[in-house]
Amino acid sequence: MYVFVKIIITAFIVVLISEIAKRSTVIAGIVASVPLTSLLAFVWFYFDTQDVNSIRELSRNIFLMVPPSLIFFVSIYFLIGWNFSFYLTLIASIIFTAFVYWLYLYILGFFGINLS
Repeated sequence: MYVFVKIIITAFIVVLISEIAKRSTVIAGIVASVPLTSLLAFVWFYFDTQDVNSIRELSRNIFLMVPPSLIFFVSIYFLIGWNFSFYLTLIASIIFTAFVYWLYLYILGFFGINLS
Protein backbone atom coordinates (compact mmCIF):
# COMPACT_ATOMS: atom_id res chain seq x y z
CA MET A 1 0.00 0.00 0.00
CA TYR A 2 2.81 2.39 0.91
CA VAL A 3 4.54 1.93 -2.46
CA PHE A 4 1.20 2.51 -4.21
CA VAL A 5 0.75 5.84 -2.36
CA LYS A 6 4.28 6.90 -3.38
CA ILE A 7 3.55 6.03 -7.01
CA ILE A 8 0.24 7.94 -7.01
CA ILE A 9 1.74 11.10 -5.49
CA THR A 10 4.72 11.01 -7.83
CA ALA A 11 2.55 10.38 -10.91
CA PHE A 12 0.22 13.20 -9.87
CA ILE A 13 3.11 15.67 -9.89
CA VAL A 14 4.28 14.58 -13.35
CA VAL A 15 0.76 14.83 -14.78
CA LEU A 16 0.30 18.22 -13.13
CA ILE A 17 3.41 19.55 -14.88
CA SER A 18 2.24 18.27 -18.26
CA GLU A 19 -1.16 19.90 -17.73
CA ILE A 20 0.47 23.19 -16.73
CA ALA A 21 2.60 23.01 -19.90
CA LYS A 22 -0.58 23.03 -22.02
CA ARG A 23 -1.33 26.48 -20.65
CA SER A 24 2.15 27.92 -20.13
CA THR A 25 5.47 26.36 -21.01
CA VAL A 26 7.23 29.02 -18.93
CA ILE A 27 5.38 28.14 -15.74
CA ALA A 28 5.73 24.41 -16.49
CA GLY A 29 9.44 24.96 -17.05
CA ILE A 30 9.76 26.68 -13.70
CA VAL A 31 7.85 23.93 -11.91
CA ALA A 32 9.75 21.17 -13.73
CA SER A 33 13.12 22.82 -13.10
CA VAL A 34 12.57 22.60 -9.39
CA PRO A 35 14.22 19.31 -8.54
CA LEU A 36 10.91 17.56 -7.89
CA THR A 37 12.32 14.10 -8.49
CA SER A 38 15.09 14.78 -6.00
CA LEU A 39 12.67 16.31 -3.53
CA LEU A 40 10.42 13.27 -3.72
CA ALA A 41 13.41 10.93 -3.44
CA PHE A 42 14.61 12.78 -0.33
CA VAL A 43 11.19 12.65 1.29
CA TRP A 44 10.56 8.97 0.50
CA PHE A 45 14.12 7.99 1.44
CA TYR A 46 13.96 9.87 4.74
CA PHE A 47 10.53 8.48 5.51
CA ASP A 48 11.85 4.96 4.88
CA THR A 49 15.24 5.22 6.64
CA GLN A 50 15.45 8.35 8.82
CA ASP A 51 19.12 8.37 7.70
CA VAL A 52 20.16 11.99 7.13
CA ASN A 53 23.76 11.03 6.29
CA SER A 54 22.56 8.93 3.35
CA ILE A 55 20.39 11.83 2.23
CA ARG A 56 23.44 14.09 2.46
CA GLU A 57 25.38 11.69 0.22
CA LEU A 58 22.46 11.44 -2.18
CA SER A 59 22.34 15.24 -2.34
CA ARG A 60 26.06 15.38 -3.15
CA ASN A 61 25.72 12.77 -5.86
CA ILE A 62 22.73 14.52 -7.42
CA PHE A 63 24.66 17.79 -7.39
CA LEU A 64 27.59 16.15 -9.16
CA MET A 65 25.27 14.66 -11.79
CA VAL A 66 23.53 17.91 -12.76
CA PRO A 67 26.14 19.13 -15.31
CA PRO A 68 26.01 16.07 -17.59
CA SER A 69 22.21 15.95 -17.40
CA LEU A 70 22.01 19.34 -19.11
CA ILE A 71 23.07 17.79 -22.44
CA PHE A 72 19.60 16.19 -22.58
CA PHE A 73 17.85 19.57 -22.74
CA VAL A 74 20.43 21.16 -25.01
CA SER A 75 20.26 18.32 -27.51
CA ILE A 76 16.44 18.36 -27.57
CA TYR A 77 16.47 22.10 -28.20
CA PHE A 78 18.91 21.88 -31.10
CA LEU A 79 17.67 18.66 -32.71
CA ILE A 80 14.07 19.85 -32.83
CA GLY A 81 15.35 23.17 -34.15
CA TRP A 82 17.09 21.23 -36.93
CA ASN A 83 13.74 19.57 -37.78
CA PHE A 84 14.50 16.11 -36.44
CA SER A 85 11.38 14.13 -35.60
CA PHE A 86 10.24 14.19 -31.99
CA TYR A 87 10.92 10.51 -31.31
CA LEU A 88 14.30 10.53 -33.04
CA THR A 89 15.16 13.61 -30.98
CA LEU A 90 14.24 11.83 -27.74
CA ILE A 91 16.23 8.73 -28.64
CA ALA A 92 19.27 10.74 -29.73
CA SER A 93 19.08 12.94 -26.62
CA ILE A 94 19.00 9.88 -24.38
CA ILE A 95 22.00 8.39 -26.19
CA PHE A 96 23.93 11.69 -26.03
CA THR A 97 23.12 12.02 -22.35
CA ALA A 98 24.18 8.45 -21.57
CA PHE A 99 27.48 9.01 -23.38
CA VAL A 100 28.12 12.28 -21.54
CA TYR A 101 27.34 10.60 -18.19
CA TRP A 102 29.82 7.84 -19.02
CA LEU A 103 32.48 10.37 -20.05
CA TYR A 104 31.79 12.52 -16.98
CA LEU A 105 32.10 9.56 -14.61
CA TYR A 106 35.36 8.59 -16.32
CA ILE A 107 36.71 12.12 -15.89
CA LEU A 108 35.60 12.25 -12.24
CA GLY A 109 37.38 8.94 -11.64
CA PHE A 110 40.49 10.27 -13.35
CA PHE A 111 40.54 13.09 -10.76
CA GLY A 112 39.96 10.66 -7.91
CA ILE A 113 36.32 11.62 -7.32
CA ASN A 114 34.46 8.40 -6.63
CA LEU A 115 30.74 8.35 -6.11
CA SER A 116 29.50 6.06 -3.39
